[in-house]
Amino acid sequence: MDTSIAAPGQTVRLTIDDIAFGGEGVGRLNDFVVFVPFVALGETVEAELIEVKKRFARARLLKILQPSPDRVAPPCRYFGECGGCQYQHLAYPVQLRIKHKQACDLLQRIGGIDPARVDPVIPCPEPYGYRNRIMIRSQWDKYKQGLNIGFLRADNRLVVDIEECKIAEPALNEQIHRVRQQPPPKGGIKVVLRAVAEGWEVPRDSFFQTNFHLLPKLVETVGACLRDSGSRFLIDAYCGVGFFSIELGGMVDEFAGVEVDTASIQAARRNARTHGRANGQFLAGRTEDLLPQMLGRFEACCTTVILDPPRTGCPAGMLQALRQAGPRQVLYVSCHPATLARDLNVLRAGNVFEVTKIVPLDMFPQTQHTECVADLRLTAPPTGGA
Repeated sequence: MDTSIAAPGQTVRLTIDDIAFGGEGVGRLNDFVVFVPFVALGETVEAELIEVKKRFARARLLKILQPSPDRVAPPCRYFGECGGCQYQHLAYPVQLRIKHKQACDLLQRIGGIDPARVDPVIPCPEPYGYRNRIMIRSQWDKYKQGLNIGFLRADNRLVVDIEECKIAEPALNEQIHRVRQQPPPKGGIKVVLRAVAEGWEVPRDSFFQTNFHLLPKLVETVGACLRDSGSRFLIDAYCGVGFFSIELGGMVDEFAGVEVDTASIQAARRNARTHGRANGQFLAGRTEDLLPQMLGRFEACCTTVILDPPRTGCPAGMLQALRQAGPRQVLYVSCHPATLARDLNVLRAGNVFEVTKIVPLDMFPQTQHTECVADLRLTAPPTGGA
């Protein structure tokens, strides 16, 4: 298509033929792709172009001309304005199908992984009221001469003033109410609200899984892969406060958790005592630095390494250390399928590791995000300096 005839402000009619990773619908003007948020597959919509690039454009939804039977009424009054959720307008089973297709497409396109190795998405028993940690922001609104307290908008960096969050735990909505009653002194302040993880010590800035309701299924999924490998030792990289080590430590002879954050390691040691887990240790430091000595002590051929890194994925040094050490199994837990696929490419290069299966879990209903557990097994000897 000649993009000179497409310009910001132009109104277009589109039929949505796909939902892209990130949640936007995909429509086409001839062969020119236009991304539109808050739509459903098969819908015909009217949209206004707001950004036109050489290869694609983005548009703002104006009107649903032919709605999809998959469309439902969003329960949140801020949906479409607040940027926290992308899928409240879709029935929950449809969200799961979309996330499965997106994970398969990304893993195949970036990592060359057969979609047949990707299991169906495990649903969350509570699609709303599940999030146990949120961050709200304050921003001065010069028009109303007061603070907006809430989340970033879907279309810019301004803050939407909110009184509740439908995907947050009820305890967090009570905390939102208290923050609004005693607001921050000025704009630009971020406030982290967190529900207590019962039985776990979690320092203020330490990571813990944000969905208590699906956490048992996540543990069950990782545990089933660990059991199937027959490993006798476990290394929990990026262990945080020791969640996986402590939950799964009873399945192995010995374990070690590694975390660069000292406060998290100290909490992990106390959590281990609380849970009566005495067959392991927690070490402060970078996994890529400590991995060789741990695998030397544990015997790589009998060891599983769990990776649960931030959304940005694993550093290159960590992946190379794994390739060189050659543990029996790597279980990679990721909340970003694209970075997961990228890192799996490194681990699989030269047929060092093979992906046996990937299990997606819907830890983040109503949003674009999906958690995945990838089970990799060693297929070739360690690669030395490769």
